[in-house]
Amino acid sequence: MRTRYILVLFLISSTSLFGPAGKALGQQASGDNLRRIVRKVAPSYPDIAKRMNLGGTVRVTAVVAADGDVKSVEPVGGSPVLIKAAEDAVIKWKFAPGAESKEIVELHFTPQ
Repeated sequence: MRTRYILVLFLISSTSLFGPAGKALGQQASGDNLRRIVRKVAPSYPDIAKRMNLGGTVRVTAVVAADGDVKSVEPVGGSPVLIKAAEDAVIKWKFAPGAESKEIVELHFTPQ
């Protein structure tokens, strides 16, 4: 059991997405409907966020079609400056095929 916990922590910490002016970590955090992410697109770190040295977490809900394409993205929380970058990136993601579902995705932006 402890080995699984360590493995999960390692996998979560190793899934980082790097933007040109900052770092954004992408994590999927959904209740029972965890769908495997096949392709991630890194969010572009907004210039205004770079000038403000702004970081934080953005949560969005992605409506995923049966074929794995993201149909729509709605913000759940986070800085308004970072939300648009998160939405633009997640709409380009691809999930494994399955029944249509809503997936909650968290993106962590860290200024550099």
